[in-house]
Amino acid sequence: MTTRILPKRKAEKETAATTVYHALKRDIVRGALEPGHKLLIDQIAERYAAGTNPVREALNRLSSERLVDREDQRGFFVPPISIEDFRDIVQTRCWVEGKALEESIRNRTEAWEDAIILANHRLNNTPIHFYAHTEPGMPPPDNSLWEERHRIYHRALIANCGSAHLLRFSDELMLLGERYRFISMVNTYPRRKSNEEHQAIVDATLAGDVETAVAELQGQYLLTLQIYEEIMQPKSTVLP
Repeated sequence: MTTRILPKRKAEKETAATTVYHALKRDIVRGALEPGHKLLIDQIAERYAAGTNPVREALNRLSSERLVDREDQRGFFVPPISIEDFRDIVQTRCWVEGKALEESIRNRTEAWEDAIILANHRLNNTPIHFYAHTEPGMPPPDNSLWEERHRIYHRALIANCGSAHLLRFSDELMLLGERYRFISMVNTYPRRKSNEEHQAIVDATLAGDVETAVAELQGQYLLTLQIYEEIMQPKSTVLP
């Protein structure tokens, strides 16, 4: 198996375990490691050119974040996916981020508003490459910059909620939901105008309209769920 050279992170000098953690998390979220795949420590160490101890540390950390399943006597696995699980993630995210956005609007500051405007501007000006445009046999397109700015945008909306615990839980839910978004990306984004959705949330937020802002935010998440459900539902056979 060809080993991968892990990218260097500019912001900080990482330990080997942290480097493996970031690379493994990326591959799980993006679907490079399929749901249900058994994560053998020796294979993971070879895949990321790392020692077995850093791999164990990374797997334990991801297990605590629910991105890896750990089963006694069986080892580590990529968590399965299901419509029921995604519904649960989306519904919980609607509750949690709806409250966080409401509190952020009530605690509004100029610095918070400026951060939202900047995050939205950068996201809207970042192209996204659809999986539908990928040639057969070619790797999926690199949307890492869009993904990063998409996370920054949603984090900026709720950053002024005043609760570190609420923000951490929101970050965890966002990451869990991203696994499903990658699966549905080929169908989700070409059929919706995500920039307009983001702008509608920003407009209501900056206007101080809590009800509309929360409804727009939750509506965006529920639309993604609806499209994913359509993709995953078994197709009925029409008899002639």
